[in-house]
Amino acid sequence: MISPKAVLFALSFALFAATAPAPAPSADEPIRILLRKRISPTRSDNTFDHDEAIRQNVKTANKIRRNILNIQRNTGLLPAGVTQVPPAALLPIRLLGKRQKVPLTDLEDDSEWAGNITIGTPPKTFFIDFDTGSSDLWVPSPSCKTCEGKTLYDASKSSTSSLKNGTFQIEYGDGSSTSGPIYTDTVTVGSIKATKQYFSAVTTESPEFVGDPADGILGMAFPVLSNLRQDPFFVTAFKQKHAARNEFAFKLNTTGSELYIGGTNSALYKGSPEYHNISSDAGYWQIGDAEALVDGKRAVSGFHTIIDSGTTIMYGPPAAVKQVYAAVKGSKVYDAETGFYSFPCATPPTLAFSWGGKSWDISFANLNLGQTEPGSSQCVGALAGQDLGLGDNVWLLGDSFMKNVYTTFSFTKNAVGFAVLK
Repeated sequence: MISPKAVLFALSFALFAATAPAPAPSADEPIRILLRKRISPTRSDNTFDHDEAIRQNVKTANKIRRNILNIQRNTGLLPAGVTQVPPAALLPIRLLGKRQKVPLTDLEDDSEWAGNITIGTPPKTFFIDFDTGSSDLWVPSPSCKTCEGKTLYDASKSSTSSLKNGTFQIEYGDGSSTSGPIYTDTVTVGSIKATKQYFSAVTTESPEFVGDPADGILGMAFPVLSNLRQDPFFVTAFKQKHAARNEFAFKLNTTGSELYIGGTNSALYKGSPEYHNISSDAGYWQIGDAEALVDGKRAVSGFHTIIDSGTTIMYGPPAAVKQVYAAVKGSKVYDAETGFYSFPCATPPTLAFSWGGKSWDISFANLNLGQTEPGSSQCVGALAGQDLGLGDNVWLLGDSFMKNVYTTFSFTKNAVGFAVLK
């Protein structure tokens, strides 16, 4: 049942520019925030964009590395199954100086999902990536020299801003790093507000973020992943009693997508969500006892999965992903180094995941990253074999999976739930 205080975020790229603010709705009314899709490894001619896929691989690998470093610093331990911190992933030299210009009015290709939040008093609007695979909020600062076209956070313009001790630091795939001062301020998403929320205003953005229209990232995982060593936005908001229920949910789709904060939107799914308990204390939305099926037959089983809205495709350990594609008739290795495979476009496999209950199929549209080249009969799969440093039994399921289900993230149940989309 929909909570009366839940806040609804509607995804639509038909409107982009912020309009004049309307009168603030009451806490009992759902709030719709326009979100948009951005940068995909599939070109407009339906061919696979290998360079963009490499950028996203590097970006994902370095996010996982930062998370592992944060876990080690915050707990004194590495996550179960991880024996060492992986090295920073590097962009190939040929891509380091290659900038992408993505028209802000033409972002049809879905990759990651973002929308508006406000920071400060008076509130300033930022276009933010909502990421269940990290736990910090960061936006660019006025001193950022590589943030052309981005909205910048100027602490001197907010009466509720407060500078804190310490610095926020993240490492990038080109070997560089960036840091920024730490602040607290009022952060609002829809009508959900967190006062004195910790975040950073960073000084540079790496080539990984070039062409990305989002100003920054709002992490929605558990506090143990936080580089700031502070509660993420939603945890703060719930503690301050600004959210009715301690859960949020995503529907990601070509149209009608939304993030629902403070509950679930039963109008968008059938039946009840199938919940699976968190299987790790590492800070991820990670669930265990998973199996991957190809055309209804088990290909790999007994592994863990991280459900991550901030990752575009799906990743598994190279040996396990090789087993999956071995069960796909006509599959081929597309790029052994980056772990991509192809399959016959005319006879695609039905790839599904199960956690002991229903099998959740990946549609052809979400499995297919595009033809290997124009006119090719082979399509590149959205499941890649990559050692991300998570251990040999943890997979990462991003938007290519989430677009097939209604996904609930419940702090109350300490679980992730899936339901059938209407």
